[in-house]
Amino acid sequence: MNIACIQMDIAFGAPEKNKQTIVRYMEQMARDVDVVVLPELWTTGYDLTRLTDIADENGEDTKTFLSSLARTYDVHIVGGSVAKKTDKQMTNTMYVVDRHGHVVSEYSKLHLFKLMDEHTYLQAGETLGVFELAHTTCAGVICYDIRFPEWIRAHTLHGAEVLFVVAEWPLARLHHWRTLLMARAIENQCYVVACNRAGKDPNNTFAGHSMIIDPWGNVLAEGDEQEAVIAANIDINEVQHVRGRIPIFADRRPDVYKIFEKKD
Repeated sequence: MNIACIQMDIAFGAPEKNKQTIVRYMEQMARDVDVVVLPELWTTGYDLTRLTDIADENGEDTKTFLSSLARTYDVHIVGGSVAKKTDKQMTNTMYVVDRHGHVVSEYSKLHLFKLMDEHTYLQAGETLGVFELAHTTCAGVICYDIRFPEWIRAHTLHGAEVLFVVAEWPLARLHHWRTLLMARAIENQCYVVACNRAGKDPNNTFAGHSMIIDPWGNVLAEGDEQEAVIAANIDINEVQHVRGRIPIFADRRPDVYKIFEKKD
């Protein structure tokens, strides 16, 4: 499976301009890519105060746009995330479409990042991000989610062999980004494909450094801080090979863990 991450600089609060950037990158990429991954909030960036005006109503525009791209370029798309608005709430939502243009997953960010005021403007999701893509069980999570290892483990316990992470992770915490991603790959014995944004907005400078990491924690591809496309081929059979070498899933002791869980 050949996977590419589009590490783009997101135009602040400009959905149409950002769609043009995606199209430009898609036109430049080789046709042998199987999966394309986009960053978090790629349509608007963190222009949260204007989401009422610029968020996508029921995600319909995003789904139509991604589905058309998937069919045109014969590629699966892990569509980063966008601000989705409904009559009742606003969410930070990831759509995944297969190469036939079918939406196979919708996941809304579970853990809202208060340091960037997400909790003021967005509602948290309540579902797992597990989905099937190219006959492989995958999962998608968003940015701050990776700081919660129990949440990532919930996905691999449901069979996920590839974890897609989409983000707008700041440069100031680049060390955390790289360390957490490698740890999530090692402890879950899965591939981690992490697409971060590049560039700046009025309040932040972002880290870039999108990464593709194998189940041993080896970095197969990594960007720098600039706009780029990073890509790598992954062998999904390696997941079961690694899990067979060190059988952590078989050796788990959830019966004991429950004894020590702190009750609210």
